[in-house]
Amino acid sequence: MFRIWAGVYIGKEHHHCVALDAHGERMLSRRVGNDEPELLELIRGVLALADPGEVLWAVDINHGSAALLIGLLVDRGQPMVYLTGLAVHRASAGYRGQSKTDAKDAHVIADQARVRQDLGLLRPGDEVAVDLRILTGRRLDLVNDRTRQINPLREQLLEIFPALERAVGRSRGGCPDHSGHATRRADGPSGRAADLHRDADPVHAGGRWLHRPARRDTRGREHPQHRRRAPRR
Repeated sequence: MFRIWAGVYIGKEHHHCVALDAHGERMLSRRVGNDEPELLELIRGVLALADPGEVLWAVDINHGSAALLIGLLVDRGQPMVYLTGLAVHRASAGYRGQSKTDAKDAHVIADQARVRQDLGLLRPGDEVAVDLRILTGRRLDLVNDRTRQINPLREQLLEIFPALERAVGRSRGGCPDHSGHATRRADGPSGRAADLHRDADPVHAGGRWLHRPARRDTRGREHPQHRRRAPRR
């Protein structure tokens, strides 16, 4: 049976904690920094108000800046519940005072944890789930980085060569590599391939490969080093 309900309004640099008794009377109200020594002092101060196992903690964020506080409470076996920010915002309309302050939000969190019976306890996350969350977050970062790199190139290409931009947009990869070092291409349905010269500039537009003209000397003769090779059969 709980006798003290401690609501913590989570901030980036500071948290505000309000502790209520069974009658809703405020037993403690304290602003603490998001630092381990200050958080440990807050936990000791709240636990001093009741016997072990009689304090229920409530937070409005369960990740990010609240991770340190949640970790300290889990290490000490303290029960915790989580209220969403939307639930806190809606509940605050039923309390006195129109101004929005950290102390009022912490009071609302503590009082909602006291009167509501449908809040589930927070439990430590499974290691596999934590690893998957890290991997999916990393993948999302890579996708966003690729999008930020491709979009400016597409916009510039649209201004210079709209037809090529449309061809790139229809390609499967979205942004093919035009590095100029491709060496082979498919030759029709038969699957045969033809060698392309290493100095060719392979710009693919509408299914065709365009090549840079071979270099010629002053008499109009093709330079030996840039002479086209015959296709292999």
